[in-house]
Amino acid sequence: MQLAPAQLTAQLQKGLRSIYTVFGDEALLQQEAADAIRAAARAQGYTERQVFAVAGAHFDWGAVQAAAGAMSLFADRQIIELRIPSGKPGKEGSVALQQLAESLADSDGTLLLVLLPRLDKATRTSAWFSALDNHGVSVAVETLDRSALPVWIAKRLAQQQQRVEAGEAGQRTLQFFADRVEGNLLAAHQEIQKL
Repeated sequence: MQLAPAQLTAQLQKGLRSIYTVFGDEALLQQEAADAIRAAARAQGYTERQVFAVAGAHFDWGAVQAAAGAMSLFADRQIIELRIPSGKPGKEGSVALQQLAESLADSDGTLLLVLLPRLDKATRTSAWFSALDNHGVSVAVETLDRSALPVWIAKRLAQQQQRVEAGEAGQRTLQFFADRVEGNLLAAHQEIQKL
């Protein structure tokens, strides 16, 4: 099941799935989606977290599979976070991810969170990604169009109980803000937080 970041909160309220894949180039939105998943998991008793970063061709996929199959001594439920900065797990990783997706599909004690960059069409149709998507939830973090930035800024201000002046003056303010951050959502977020 593929969702937009805006749909994630509603999905998490319906119930936590055992596999989440978050992919895209907008670092802030990807981080916020991952944070929301982790927070929902913590609220449901997932107290332990193991993080694996796939770097290079010599990554030990057996360690990830062992972590997924092992129960913790200190917690009943665990989060396994798998970061693949290249977006390419390789042949061994592809097999391992398909096996993980199959074994964790109905898991009650392990949540798999996979973080990826923007993926091309070939990768999104690969066997490993399809397995993750079919057995879990995929969150596609699309790049925010520059023309949509003023609306995004207004929504973020509203989340802080702030707003700009109504009418044309407010729209000019939002456009000025958007022009100054030049499409950088992280910079916009930081400036909004300062307000």
